[in-house]
Amino acid sequence: MPTTPSAPTAPTWTPEHPWRGIMVATALPLHDDLTIDYDAYAAHVRHLLANGCDGVVPNGSLGEYQTLTDDERARVVRTAVEAAGDGARVMPGVAAYGSAESRRWAEQAARAGCGSVLLLPPNAYRADEQSVRAHYAEVAKAGVPVVAYNNPHDTRVDLTPELLARLHGDGVIVAVKEFSGDVRRAYEIAELAPDLDLLIGADDVLVELAVAGAVGWIAGYPNAFPAACAELYHAACARDLDTALPLYRSLHPLLRQDSKTEFVQSIKLSMDLAGRRGGPTRPPRAPLTGATEALVRAATEKALAAGHC
Repeated sequence: MPTTPSAPTAPTWTPEHPWRGIMVATALPLHDDLTIDYDAYAAHVRHLLANGCDGVVPNGSLGEYQTLTDDERARVVRTAVEAAGDGARVMPGVAAYGSAESRRWAEQAARAGCGSVLLLPPNAYRADEQSVRAHYAEVAKAGVPVVAYNNPHDTRVDLTPELLARLHGDGVIVAVKEFSGDVRRAYEIAELAPDLDLLIGADDVLVELAVAGAVGWIAGYPNAFPAACAELYHAACARDLDTALPLYRSLHPLLRQDSKTEFVQSIKLSMDLAGRRGGPTRPPRAPLTGATEALVRAATEKALAAGHC
């Protein structure tokens, strides 16, 4: 007699695969004078882990890494590791203009006990495949698992499924944060590199990529709504669309802000409205104004009124 297959369960973080589950690309709380509020950042990391998230990704673009000094960038990682209580739950961004600098940041992450690092391709110019492969090979020498970050919109370098398969075959990446927005790529990546972990990279295609087999989410809007976003992730991965789709529709006006130019300001504004310290952004990012501010404010207040947290 045929048996009814059991419902899938959401992939979760494990020490063996510390890049899986919900890894929040953390916004960095700033004081009004634009210095880093390290105490608020530590409290934020603890809050995320206590509300359904598995780990954090400091020093990504959402963490305004491009505006940080070397000392600030290193201290942010140390603060995240201490607050998480387990360095393996921390995946620092190690993007830099030069491969040698990215490797140094990866080595610093390894010394701090981090479980993995997130690496953009070379972004000082439109690198060719040979340069991309050399870049990832150099950073992999640090000895910490490398998650590739495909963001062709900003870097103008596209980590296509074919290139990702070659990088995985080179043994230099374990997963990819897929931010192209093309959900069709999930299936091609699975065909070309079946052992390469696919991580959701854009909040507004979460359900589509979860259903397609993603094993993690490098997430933006859980900064403001960690519990609701965790519920959404687990329901989507479990193919529980009766739960996932209404929640997705409710949160999508905010989730889609993660793919907008002003995503840092939007998420920080939502954090402030939700009672979590976001604070200002460093120049050249300017505060939200006009229609964008009104949209984010209204969508956040609506989500809070709906009981999302």
